[in-house]
Amino acid sequence: MNSYACFSAGFAGNLSKTVLEDAGRAYSFSDLERESARYAAFFRGLGLAPGDRIAAQIDKSADAVFLYLGVLRAGLAYLPLNTDYQRGELAYFIGDAEPSAVICRSSTANLFGELLQDAVDARLFTLDASGEGTLRAGVAAVPAASVVGFRTVERDDDDLALIIYTSGTTGRSKGTMVTHGNIGSNAAVLKDFWRITADDVLIHALPLFHVHGLFVALHPLLLASATIRMHRKFDPAAVLAEFPRSSMLMGVPTFYVRLLAETGLTREACSRMRLFISGSAPLLPDTFDDFRTRAGHTILERYGMSEAGMITSNPYEGERRRGTVGLPLPGNSVRVVGPDGKTLPPLEPGDVQIMGPNVFKGYWRMPEKTKEEFTADGWFRTGDIGQWDEKGYLAIVGRAKDLIISGGYNVYPKEIEFILDQVPGVKESAVVGVPHVDFGEAVTAVLVVGPGFALTEADVIAKVKAELAGYKVPKRVLFVEDLPRNAMGKVQKAELRKRYA
Repeated sequence: MNSYACFSAGFAGNLSKTVLEDAGRAYSFSDLERESARYAAFFRGLGLAPGDRIAAQIDKSADAVFLYLGVLRAGLAYLPLNTDYQRGELAYFIGDAEPSAVICRSSTANLFGELLQDAVDARLFTLDASGEGTLRAGVAAVPAASVVGFRTVERDDDDLALIIYTSGTTGRSKGTMVTHGNIGSNAAVLKDFWRITADDVLIHALPLFHVHGLFVALHPLLLASATIRMHRKFDPAAVLAEFPRSSMLMGVPTFYVRLLAETGLTREACSRMRLFISGSAPLLPDTFDDFRTRAGHTILERYGMSEAGMITSNPYEGERRRGTVGLPLPGNSVRVVGPDGKTLPPLEPGDVQIMGPNVFKGYWRMPEKTKEEFTADGWFRTGDIGQWDEKGYLAIVGRAKDLIISGGYNVYPKEIEFILDQVPGVKESAVVGVPHVDFGEAVTAVLVVGPGFALTEADVIAKVKAELAGYKVPKRVLFVEDLPRNAMGKVQKAELRKRYA
């Protein structure tokens, strides 16, 4: 089933209700139906066929949402591109995906024009955050009869809906092939699990080029006929001001850290809010505790990835356990296995593997890589290291690629970071392995220290030594003003390894 048809079946009875608020303007579900049909009819009018790719590097706006949904309705495949990507990255993505059309900002039209000359024969259009551009002009010219009479193109659950490129920090970026069935199944599960209804109003301050902002913060809300209040960027004061007339916020841990710095964050200010959700990066224990004290809400942490959407979540009703990403979502199977492939008991770290209708189809034009990432019995290897606790909650303790092997011992950075983050004065920590002549890799801690604190390397090493085995104790402790992060707030450990090698 076309995933848009899935969404529209959910909001069909609420067409007059507001779905989007953006830049001072409100759009109803009826507007969304009409505008997405315009985009869909426009692309079909170009002669594009189901499965053809549409690449977009554009700013966040209501039109960006309509474009995305229009691509789905037309049976095409959407390729969202991070707005920070530069020439080299863009050249690779366009050359690999071979889109039939590329949408960009007016300011980057010349760059994309050059890239398309070198790579593929694709049509180029512009779309700015203001709604202006050659794409919008073309869409506006679509005859009314084509819009009113447009019927969403039928697609099977296994048909391609999106290609999401992974970050590629350890090599060539991989195009994750997400299907219509992946989208529809995950949206339905999240809507029910998080109790999203037509009464909800979500503050949407995430980018639209990432799974978090595009899938998690959009799909279940559409299915539930809820309202999405869009912010072009995250401004803590502006977001806080929305709390009295909203009910949900989805964000990365940085959102909550910055909200805690606002004096206006009080229990009274949050009294109208129903749910705060965090993901895309680990939530520090202090942030979890401080937010519960100040706001009177326990943040719900969950776990997902480009290849599977959402996989686990702390419960809506029941204990939300600090330092965990919760329980497998309905329909999802999760296992933690050792090097021999056998399931591990609680409190033993191992490879996290998953199975379910949300798991992607494979990597674009990489059949060998796809085969490599799935086990013989059909489980996807996430690349994350995790462990179950005694209550069946999953904790992510690191990435397989972040595993440090020091003196023949396996060292999981998250375990050390948990200790470091409890040291008075430490705001943030990142632990990586760097080459060492004796140990192979040396455990190295990189810390951000808060104002007014004077920590030394010896102080930190002594504190960790008192808590952990000697082979886990950092050989070096380095102090920095900020940790390098990607657009979703994840610490870029590959950059740290490179910097301190």
